[in-house]
Amino acid sequence: MDLGLKDKVAIVTGSGRGLGAATARRLAQEGAKVVVADILRAEAEATAAKLRAEGLLSHCVIGDITKAADVQRLVDETVATFGGVHILVNNAGFPRDNYLVKMSEEDWDLVIYVMLKGAFLATKAVMPHMIKQGWGRVINISSRAHLGSPTQANYSAAKAGLIGMAKALAKEEGRFGVTVNCIAPGVIETEMVQTLPTYETIKEQAMKMQSIKRVGQPEDIADAVVFLASERAGFISGEVLHVTGGRYG
Repeated sequence: MDLGLKDKVAIVTGSGRGLGAATARRLAQEGAKVVVADILRAEAEATAAKLRAEGLLSHCVIGDITKAADVQRLVDETVATFGGVHILVNNAGFPRDNYLVKMSEEDWDLVIYVMLKGAFLATKAVMPHMIKQGWGRVINISSRAHLGSPTQANYSAAKAGLIGMAKALAKEEGRFGVTVNCIAPGVIETEMVQTLPTYETIKEQAMKMQSIKRVGQPEDIADAVVFLASERAGFISGEVLHVTGGRYG
C-alpha cells in the first residue's frame, strides 16, 4: 500500500533512541526524508548513521527542544537540507515520577517544559511552512497516562496537555490542509522503560489489564505514526489513537 510519504520531510523530536528512533526508521522506510532531532548527541548521530547505512535518507540535528533558538535552528536546517518540512512528530519526553507531596518543582518543570513547551515551540516553528505548502501532519506522542496515573501528576498533565493542544490546533489549522493528531501508547518496551527499577511491576500490571497479552514494542507506535502521517489519514484530525493493547483504565 502506497502511503504517499515518498520525499516528504519529517522531523522526529527525541529520536535518538526508543520510540523516536523506531518512528524515524519507519518513516524513512516509507520514503520520507527524516531529521533525527535530539539533545543526546551520541544517540542521535548513531541513529541517523544507521539509517543512512540502510540506504535511507536521514539527517541529524542536536538541540534543546525547550529553547526557541534551538528549535528554529532545527527547522531552518531541515529546510536547508531537505527543502521543506511536511511532518512533525512531537515525541521528546521522559518521566520523573513521584508522589505529588514528594515531587520537586524541578521535576515538575522539566517534564512540562520538554513535552509541552517543546511541542509548542516545534509546532509553532514548522506551521508557517505547512500553511504555505497547504499540507502538513503534526503528531503528538501522548500516553495512556493522560487518563491519570498515580505518581505521574507531571507526566499525566503534560500528556493531557498535548491532547488539548492537538484538538485546538486541529480546528485552527485544518483549513490549510494540516492535520493534528495524538497517539497514546500504553506500556512500550523501550530501553528507557526497561531501566526503571519498577519495570517488572509495570509490565505485570499492564499484562493483567490489557486484552492483548504481550508488551508493546516501539514499532507498534511507529506504525501508528506512519498511518497518521500518510495520505490515507487526510480526513482524520483532532483525534487520539490509543495503542495500548486494549488497556484504557
